[in-house]
Amino acid sequence: MSYFTTRLRILLLSPAILFALAGPLRAQREWETNAESELALERGLTWLARTQGTQGNWESNDLGLVGLGALAFLSAGHMPGRGKYGDNVDRALQYIVKNAKPSGLLNIADAQRDLYNHGLTAFVLGQAYGMTDDPQIGKTLDKALKLIANTQCDDGGWDYRARRQVHGHDLSLSVMQAKALRSAVDSGFEVRNDVIKLAIQSVRDHYKADNGARGMDERAKEGGGQFTYDGNRGTVAMAACGVVCMQEFGQYDDWRIAKNLDLISKEVSRLKPVKGLGDVPFDAYTLYYVGQAVYQAGGDPWRQNYPILRDHLIASQIRKPENPAEDGAWKDTRWVHGKQGHLYGTAVACFVLSIPNRYLPILQEGKIEGLREKLGQK
Repeated sequence: MSYFTTRLRILLLSPAILFALAGPLRAQREWETNAESELALERGLTWLARTQGTQGNWESNDLGLVGLGALAFLSAGHMPGRGKYGDNVDRALQYIVKNAKPSGLLNIADAQRDLYNHGLTAFVLGQAYGMTDDPQIGKTLDKALKLIANTQCDDGGWDYRARRQVHGHDLSLSVMQAKALRSAVDSGFEVRNDVIKLAIQSVRDHYKADNGARGMDERAKEGGGQFTYDGNRGTVAMAACGVVCMQEFGQYDDWRIAKNLDLISKEVSRLKPVKGLGDVPFDAYTLYYVGQAVYQAGGDPWRQNYPILRDHLIASQIRKPENPAEDGAWKDTRWVHGKQGHLYGTAVACFVLSIPNRYLPILQEGKIEGLREKLGQK
């Protein structure tokens, strides 16, 4: 029996059908978006379309980055083969599907990036399938999900390379797979309960309290603390990753979430954009998860933090009409450089600016009733 099997989907409840009939869920509150943010988003999408290239991969063999390029269009409501950017999103998705390996692995770059690129790209395919019901995407996604289960390490984490080991490497890999698994659930796939349960335990084991207690130690509840990269190194990115994992797995009442949101809010309040320089808040990786963490939490964390992130992106966007290679873009210089850095920064910025419109299936559901049951949790 397959580790992941497609559910018999009820036509009227299919995400793709709902999207077609009801249309996107536009920003629910006036403060979430404004004319400036919508213009910045359109400039960013224009840059992505202008620089994409015929193969659809922005001259990159990094499927994770190509996936983020596709996600930028999808999150802004652009469907494959339809409308202004339909060809752009279609070519990006087709590049991913064509380059999926027979094993299901979504990585053709350095093997050290196997599960990093794989989890990120599988998440994008899950969202695309939820919006389109494309059988070709569904087939690729099914194999990708089997690989995630087969490469989960004994402690519930994952390694950078697509192999099963005793110990997973770090939290950054777990969050990639967590989003892929949740994306699959939202798109109608069933996920093995043991995979989810072990992954939740692994994420909690990466929490470290200020008093030194870790994981499930009761003393960890005392005072401050945060999710860490490897049990020791705490960053804003890892705080956000831990929150996203708990939310994706339906653990909304986990006491660790509030502690990490406090840390995230403090760091967001310190952001100071430099106009026109192109730098995204924090870095592209951190922004990608911070934006999702505060959205998923909702309430005050979303209301207090999102306008700061949004306005930072509006101010920092590169405006050089005389230079099409940069005009309308953002950049990430911490992880990748050159055109790939611009692709990374711009794709993530567009995604964050699109969150209030709630086009993606994963953004439409929120704390859905019965999510824990879907994930095999009580």
